[in-house]
Amino acid sequence: MREITYLQAVNEALSEALREDENVFIMGEDIGVYGGAFGVTRGLLEEFGPERIISTPISESAIAGAAVGAAITGSRPIFELQFSDFVTIALDQIVNQAAKIHYMYGGAVSVPLVMRTPGGSGTGAAAQHSQSLENWTAHVPGLIVIQPSTAYDAKGLLHSAIENNNPVMFYEHKLCYKTSSVVPEGKYTIPIGVADYKRRGKDVSIVATGIMVHKAMAAAEVLEKEGIDVEIVDPRTLVPLDKKTIVESVKKTGKALIVTEAVKRSGFSAELAAVIAEEVSFDYLDHPIVRLAGLEVPIPYQPDLEKKAVPQVEDIIEAVRKMMGRE
Repeated sequence: MREITYLQAVNEALSEALREDENVFIMGEDIGVYGGAFGVTRGLLEEFGPERIISTPISESAIAGAAVGAAITGSRPIFELQFSDFVTIALDQIVNQAAKIHYMYGGAVSVPLVMRTPGGSGTGAAAQHSQSLENWTAHVPGLIVIQPSTAYDAKGLLHSAIENNNPVMFYEHKLCYKTSSVVPEGKYTIPIGVADYKRRGKDVSIVATGIMVHKAMAAAEVLEKEGIDVEIVDPRTLVPLDKKTIVESVKKTGKALIVTEAVKRSGFSAELAAVIAEEVSFDYLDHPIVRLAGLEVPIPYQPDLEKKAVPQVEDIIEAVRKMMGRE
C-alpha cells in the first residue's frame, strides 16, 4: 500500500468529504488561494470554488460563530484556526454555544461542526503560536476532542469527525504534518473513542499523545537494544477516552509512563494518570505512575530552549530506564 504524509492525508479526507456531501464546506484564514498556513487546504479552492472554500477575515470568534450558525441550520462546516493558540479568541462560541446548544434545546438541535487546528511546538514559532491547549476543550462537556498522531489515523478520524453530529475539536500537531504512514486510497473511518496500540510490549506502558507518540516510538527502538520491551498506547481521542485499552496495557506491564507535550500542571497527562490510579489496583503496579510533560514556561523562540520546554526522545529513554531500575 502507498505511504503519504499526514498533511496529504488530511487534505484527502477534506476533498473526499466535500465531494460526498454538498452540505460540507470549509472556512478559515487564508485557506483559499494560499492553501492555509501549512498548506493543508491547497488545491481545494480550484476544485470546489469560493462558496465552499471560504477565506475569512482575521477573526477567530467570527469564524467559530459562523460555523455554529451554519451547523444548526443544516450545514456541516469545517473551520480552520491557523494556530490552536487562537482557540482562546473563539472559546465563547465553542464553549458556551457549540458545546451546549444540543443539551439546552432538549436534543432538538444538533451542531455538526469540526474545528481543525495545528498545535504544538518545534517550528520556532515562539510563545503565542506553539502551545498545546487541547485540554482546555477536553474539559468542556458537549465537545469531542481528537488528537491523531499518524497520517492513517488523521484521515480516518477526520472522516468520522465530519460525519458526527456533535462539535468536534480536531488537533493536528505541526510536526506530524511531514510524517508518513500507510494510508488507503478512498474514504474510510476510524471509530471515535478507540485507542490504538502503536507498539506491543511487556515491560512498561507508555501512554502518549500527538507528536509524543513518534518520540516514544523512537525511544522504544533504543530501549529495545537494552532489553527493555516498551508498549505504546495512543488514545487518539481524548474525549471520549478509551479507558479500557489504557487500563489493560498498564495491568499487563505494571508500569505506566504518560508523555504529553502540554504543560504538566492541569494538563491531560493528569487526567490519564487519574484514570490509571482509579482503575488499576495497586496490586498490578510495580512502580508509581510517571508523567513527562511540558515545563511551566511559555514556549521559547530559541531552538535549544524550545526543545528543553517539552519532552524529547532522550527524556523518555531516561524515564523508562529509571522505572526499570537501570539508573
